Amino acid sequence: MFRNRNFIKKFHQRLVGIDQVKLVYFLSLVVGLLSALAAAFLKNTIHFTHKLLTDGITSESGSYLYLAYPLLGMALTLLFVKYIVKDKIGHGISRILFAISKKKSHLRTHNTWTSIVASTLTIGFGGSVGAEAPIVLTGSSIGSSIGRLFNMNYKNITLLIGCGAAGAVSGIFKAPVAGIVFTLEILMLDLTISSIVPLLISSVTAATVAYFLMGDKVLFNFNILEAFSISNIPWYLLLGIISGVISLYFSKMTLFLEGSYEKIRNVYLRLILGGIVLGGLIYLFPPFYGEGYDTIMSLLQGNADVLFSNSIFNKYSESFFLVTLFMLGLVLLKVVASSSTNGAGGIGGIFAPTLFIGGINGFFVASLLKRYVNVDLPDNRFVLVGMAGMMAGVMHAPLTAIFLIAEITGGYNLLIPLIITSTAAYITTRSFEKHSIYHVQLAKRGELITHDKDKAVLVRMNWKKEIETDLQKVKPTDSLGELIKIIAKSKRNLFPVVDEYNILEGVVLLDDVREIMFHQELYETTNMRDLMTIPPSYIDKKESIETVMEAFRNTGAWNLPVLDNGYYVGFISKSRIFSTYRELLIEFSDE
Repeated sequence: MFRNRNFIKKFHQRLVGIDQVKLVYFLSLVVGLLSALAAAFLKNTIHFTHKLLTDGITSESGSYLYLAYPLLGMALTLLFVKYIVKDKIGHGISRILFAISKKKSHLRTHNTWTSIVASTLTIGFGGSVGAEAPIVLTGSSIGSSIGRLFNMNYKNITLLIGCGAAGAVSGIFKAPVAGIVFTLEILMLDLTISSIVPLLISSVTAATVAYFLMGDKVLFNFNILEAFSISNIPWYLLLGIISGVISLYFSKMTLFLEGSYEKIRNVYLRLILGGIVLGGLIYLFPPFYGEGYDTIMSLLQGNADVLFSNSIFNKYSESFFLVTLFMLGLVLLKVVASSSTNGAGGIGGIFAPTLFIGGINGFFVASLLKRYVNVDLPDNRFVLVGMAGMMAGVMHAPLTAIFLIAEITGGYNLLIPLIITSTAAYITTRSFEKHSIYHVQLAKRGELITHDKDKAVLVRMNWKKEIETDLQKVKPTDSLGELIKIIAKSKRNLFPVVDEYNILEGVVLLDDVREIMFHQELYETTNMRDLMTIPPSYIDKKESIETVMEAFRNTGAWNLPVLDNGYYVGFISKSRIFSTYRELLIEFSDE
């Protein structure tokens, strides 16, 4: 045991001593390898859990277990998180973004495994969410932990987080290009020479490991063979606009529904309510059970009857009107199923629900156009392109959508329709909502890092740490003589005037008393109210750094008082803000 520890210590010291660029390359390979292993492990545990629970169930004897399993899975997840993890692990991608912007890219080590366990319990038991966000959090946490283990700086730890995310996406979908683009679009990493090489290493390593462990079959084993028809361009454009509108609906409803569940303080009441809602939806719409990829695969193979399997609407499957209503229900109510799963205590992402809705929507639109416009459209192409459109709209990641669908289907012949639909969906959604579902909450709180380096530095800056609280306070009734004694002991030239309740009344500057400070006859007759001036503005402690910078810009002041609900806290100086800004900017610059 002692020998092993010495070996690890020596190995660590040797690696730390080598060139940092080469070390990052090596660690990106390790992160990619571990992320792929985690992805493969999660996919297999979900698959075998699902298979173990559902084998032998028939529609006649035990189909009602499909209603009980999701509630049981969410209950087990809730207990696991509450009593074992004791930390929030939901909304994995938003958690990664918050760590990058406000926690120096430090993700807790337990995230390397807890998301796998929790999402297995949730999805394996039929929760209507996806495994992608949990595995991205796992991969990013692996990157963060390894970066901190080797005492790397903020920039390199962030890069390894990106490598973990790219490796996770690449490993779970066997899509190396999509893994890289996902990291650049969603996690907002800068595309530079110093960042692209580690991302390439991690992503291709993960994809290779995934092929080795899971064979050459991808998620949707479907190849596009037919040539692209230019006459269908208007319909792909229409699909993109429709996808953008549905994406906006999905994003708004997700935030609203999950926010509504959070308002229920009793976690067990929340669990029961969410379980009942999800169970009811699965009873009406069986494709909501689990991730839904089997349903999409069946549609790609031309087997639309699978939508009605075990459904109470099965006997109406010959009616086009009722089939239309059923598919519309799948498109509009999937968000309720996924939000109820997460809101009730389950752990999963919106990646799979987004692809599910996109695929159903593509098939739905193609069916309507063929019937009412009398055009010959390939259903399978519209299913695939609809998935890309929905992803581009919800995640504001059109490039990720294009390359992911192209890679997992071998469908580069579909590249033009993918570009048209994804772009149209993105523009449509972006016209009404500036930020994606992953970014919107962080953006509202001013905690979102973007590709704009100036804004990124400001987001990372914790200006409250720069508040100067060591200034000597004086009272309004203090005399000039008392102030002179304070000046003699102070190294500052600024003296806040506060009353007995710590309310700021004004400020006295050394320059204000310089001409009279040696006039002893004024020592007892002049008090602070006679000398103080009112600051040009003040800053509340709850304000964002943008507001602080705007206050300095508007007033031209070098020092401004900081208040907390009206009570004096200290002063913030422009010089300290600029000094901190410069230090953080160096962390973002290329080495």
